[in-house]
Amino acid sequence: MLNRKTSLTVAVVAIIAVVAGGTIWYRRASGGKKSTPGGVVESIYDVEARDIDGKVVSLDQYRGKTLLIVNVASKCRFTPQYEGLQRLYDKYQSRGLVVLGFPANNFAWREPGTDAEIKEFCTSKYNVTFPIFSKISVAGDDIHPLYRYLTDETINPQLGGKVTWNFNKYLVAADGRPVAHFASDLVPESPEIVGAIEAALN
Repeated sequence: MLNRKTSLTVAVVAIIAVVAGGTIWYRRASGGKKSTPGGVVESIYDVEARDIDGKVVSLDQYRGKTLLIVNVASKCRFTPQYEGLQRLYDKYQSRGLVVLGFPANNFAWREPGTDAEIKEFCTSKYNVTFPIFSKISVAGDDIHPLYRYLTDETINPQLGGKVTWNFNKYLVAADGRPVAHFASDLVPESPEIVGAIEAALN
């Protein structure tokens, strides 16, 4: 059974909400996973999510791949980053990189559309071919288990902490370890992100 202190810690992590914009920063870490109480997944491969067409997908299917996980939005000043994300996917897919887009409406309501509208927007305007998932929450009391895992500071002490805005980017190594977290302002093809991807792929 959980003690009161542990329960409180889990509750606090679960109700974090984000109201501020992104800043230019990134963090990298090399720590491994740690089991956590309160229903928080212990590995990214434990997570299931629905894709943009409503099909349940286990992230276990990406085991052995390097992942760049991004909370995307269609009506944000950072939305043009779809282009850079697609170019990264085109360039590195053959080496094992998969970009995963998770639409979210947490920040200034910049993703108000339905899944069908989001899919149409991504494919028609930006020719996105990397996997896009059904809209989720990346903050607050309804945070999706994937983002609960990525932001949990008890699991990832150096990378955990709240998502700051649309188009935060989490880099996950081929062994499932989150190794970097990039803020919204840092464009996908920046030297920092490209360098981290190259290092993870190597």
